[in-house]
Amino acid sequence: MFRAATEARGLAYAPYSGFRVGASVLADDGRIFAAPNVENASYGMSLCAERGAVHKAVSEGAGRLEAVAVVASGEGHTWPCGGCRQVLFEFGRGDLAVISESPEGEREEHPLADLLPNAFGPEDLT
Repeated sequence: MFRAATEARGLAYAPYSGFRVGASVLADDGRIFAAPNVENASYGMSLCAERGAVHKAVSEGAGRLEAVAVVASGEGHTWPCGGCRQVLFEFGRGDLAVISESPEGEREEHPLADLLPNAFGPEDLT
């Protein structure tokens, strides 16, 4: 997963922030889908790497997601933003493993439920 995320980071389009991110998701069928962040001059139209990887997985027919790997060009660990956490919850639920790799190669892992407590999901709509 980290090889795919690192390769995706190399494709990042980040001319405004210079903050390059790559993410990959692992589907329950073993397939891995990766994407970079893609910035836009209209900042709200930018796409985070994590959401890009999820959308790629869904568009390829993947089922439930089991893990997400995140690598970035910044210092220390980078974690998915709030919007990405919500999208990850939609397709992976609270036990999804969120794993960040620092530039030094150190990995840290948390279940999504720790990063998004009391998440809002499909069951809340019934």
